[in-house]
Amino acid sequence: MVLGPQRIVCLTEETTEWLYLLGQSERIVGISGYTVRPAQARAEKPRVSAYLSAKIDKILALQPDCVFGFSDLQADIAAELIRKGVQVCVFNQRSVAEIYSMMFQVAALVGQGDAAQQWIAANQQRLQALVDAAQRLPRRPRVYFEEWDEPNISAIRWVSELVGIAGGDDCFPELAREPMGKHRIIADPAEIVRRNPDIIFGSWCGKKFRPEKVAARPGWHDVNAVKNGQLFDIKSCDILQPGPAALTDGVEQLHRIIMAWGAKQ
Repeated sequence: MVLGPQRIVCLTEETTEWLYLLGQSERIVGISGYTVRPAQARAEKPRVSAYLSAKIDKILALQPDCVFGFSDLQADIAAELIRKGVQVCVFNQRSVAEIYSMMFQVAALVGQGDAAQQWIAANQQRLQALVDAAQRLPRRPRVYFEEWDEPNISAIRWVSELVGIAGGDDCFPELAREPMGKHRIIADPAEIVRRNPDIIFGSWCGKKFRPEKVAARPGWHDVNAVKNGQLFDIKSCDILQPGPAALTDGVEQLHRIIMAWGAKQ
């Protein structure tokens, strides 16, 4: 007898990617329209939701026995589905440790707890290797990670932690623990200039990052990152989804750029 949910709808990308990695893609019957990882999912699974909204009738027509969601931002969707009698699991992971916890819980629900533990252990070893490599840096760069440009919103907690693992120091660590983007708004943009980041990463939630636009901001010409051409795009699907992508491709991109910066010092 196969245990656990057999017909799963994933309202965000990270649970979709994770189920594919676990070899459990056949259980997925619906995905978010924002899903790009893996590309196969977008090609073969029906899209039934955005981020803040969902096609409830389409979800119900799929007869899911479980729906996976993320954060309080999907609370209204979850509530409506629950009222319709659907089992809903909403995770609220905001740190690297919480991402691992979410991944294990999802895996356990589909009978893949052992496989999850092996994947997590291997990933933790890889992240430790990045930490060890970063110790060779002449100094750790100050890093400003911009999640949105108007207004300026700094990195969420898991991104801030991954910057640290990759070898950098988040310029706004005091904001990283704020779970909501509206609480990570930098009230005075001049404060970014004062903190003088050596590297700027942009990941504008799906909108194309424009480094030339950032460099042209008033007063930014003396910022180290601007003077030295250290402005980089990290695609939101690689870093702003709190799941496997951030722990693999996302942090690896951060690390490569930080180590390349260090080699020039």
